[in-house]
Amino acid sequence: MRILSVCALMDAETGGGNAERVLQLSKAFELAGATATVMTLDIGLTPTRYQAFGAVKVIALPCLQRRFLIPALSHRAIERAIADADVIHLTNHWTVLNVMAASIAAKMHKPYVVCPAGALPAFGRSRILKSIYNAVAGRRMVRSANAWVAITAAERLQFSPYTVDPSAVTVIPNGIWIDEFSEKTYKLDYRTQLGIMDEPVILFVGRLNPIKGPDILLEAFGNARRTGNSARLLYAGPDEGMRQSLTRRANELGLSAQVHFLGYLAHPEKLAAYHAADIVVVPSRSEAMSLVALEAGACGKPVVLTDCCGFDEVADARGGLVVPADPMAMSSAILELLNDTALRNTMGANLRLFVESHYTWPMSARKYLDLFTSVERRLH
Repeated sequence: MRILSVCALMDAETGGGNAERVLQLSKAFELAGATATVMTLDIGLTPTRYQAFGAVKVIALPCLQRRFLIPALSHRAIERAIADADVIHLTNHWTVLNVMAASIAAKMHKPYVVCPAGALPAFGRSRILKSIYNAVAGRRMVRSANAWVAITAAERLQFSPYTVDPSAVTVIPNGIWIDEFSEKTYKLDYRTQLGIMDEPVILFVGRLNPIKGPDILLEAFGNARRTGNSARLLYAGPDEGMRQSLTRRANELGLSAQVHFLGYLAHPEKLAAYHAADIVVVPSRSEAMSLVALEAGACGKPVVLTDCCGFDEVADARGGLVVPADPMAMSSAILELLNDTALRNTMGANLRLFVESHYTWPMSARKYLDLFTSVERRLH
């Protein structure tokens, strides 16, 4: 089977979790015997990033307008890529590239499957433009797909405004490569580098963007510190406009020496950050399913995450605590784990076992391939 995944941003830094999901799924498709190709824009694709794709073919289209991710003179290239594929896998939602690919696929009678990965709600900036996008093409693109994928059961409901029956949506969760999170694959020691002795470490991994809730975590951290706790807070992720305000707020709270901004971390450095942490916190205001929680679990670290992350199963597995996206509730959960080493260790071990048993990329790829096969059968 020849699979073409469409993802406008595949740069590791700006593409975020969706880019990581597409990359790892594509590698898992290849491992399962399929042929995987990713069509994207040429933003941030360094030689190192290309190497990460391995056997996966990359079609990088020139970008005409970066603010709105508009491809430049790429109609023929998109046509060729779709003609060479058996099924088209559209990821995310708010991109011109998706609309172009869906339109061309429909004209060529090629099946396409939509996986928004939590992107269907018009959250954040440019809501007026997003409304126009949906009115002109986005809603029709989703409604006309041959199949739909949600990362969690809760995400199914986000398809209803697009007149897609949630019961018709297939749930295929995110995954992890457990072996890639071995403690032996990194050398950096963030505790030594930052002068952290025995103080517990709280870790945030993600973009410094309001949707990810780094400000909620900072307030929660301030509350926890006021109880006399000596914890440190590490932010690992690229700045998307919030670092200055977070730094200013940390200074106001008298915590500038306890809050560290590490910036964007490639895999080895990110792995070192996970293993330096005692707790990983996912304070998102909206999330389809947290890859960070899976990565933390693979490293044997317990998590505190909000009930907006689509991953309440963490609490059922006793691998962490799920709380509202509220600083007081979050600080209480953080303190519960900081004050109980045995509980942290038990939850970290539970989460690792849970992730390893249920959330690997080969498992997700197999479900995708079954779905793609059923779509092809329905069309012939």
